[in-house]
Amino acid sequence: MTIRIVVAGTDTDIGKTVFSAALANSLDGYYWKPVQAGLAGETDSDVVSRVTDLADSRILPEVYRLNAPASPHFAAEVDGIEIDVRKLSPFGLPTPLVVETAGGLMVPLTRRLLQIDLLAQWRLPVVLCASTRLGTINHSLLSIEALKRRAIPILGVAFIGDANEDSERTIVSFGGVRRLGRLPRMASVDSDSLQRAFAENFSIADLLDIGAVGP
Repeated sequence: MTIRIVVAGTDTDIGKTVFSAALANSLDGYYWKPVQAGLAGETDSDVVSRVTDLADSRILPEVYRLNAPASPHFAAEVDGIEIDVRKLSPFGLPTPLVVETAGGLMVPLTRRLLQIDLLAQWRLPVVLCASTRLGTINHSLLSIEALKRRAIPILGVAFIGDANEDSERTIVSFGGVRRLGRLPRMASVDSDSLQRAFAENFSIADLLDIGAVGP
């Protein structure tokens, strides 16, 4: 079975890297962040390596490693390059594959192409990560609407943070999507604690029902 799942977020810095790590580890699969913007400190691939049991070979190298912690299009310009989206293809890579996007759905990859438009070309199923903090209803519903307008399949919403039952229920009801689970806030994250939290709150079987696509 060929499994490719895109993990996108309603915003930046909401925990989708940790969720992506847990998902890739649970699938015994591969993690890929095609575009990394910001190289000071840990990159997202570094985080995945630190909080999972995945071998280094399971964390695929980024296509673009951009220095500035900014929108990919601008970070690329700072480095004097332009992102060639033809190089950003998950097809042909090993699976099960978890692809983490850069920031939110509508960030530009170039001056002519938004990240969500690349996802529309891929047509891979998306897990939308949403925080449970104030403002999540608006950001989540706008993201869901944007995905649906482009006919991008949505596996469901993975919430991240402290419980907020009303917000979670409101988002899945108005958005017409599934609630996949909620990854709680953790005081410290390592492979054992992350996998335990993921297993207690998410079902891989639910994801695999929809997450299989052709070669």
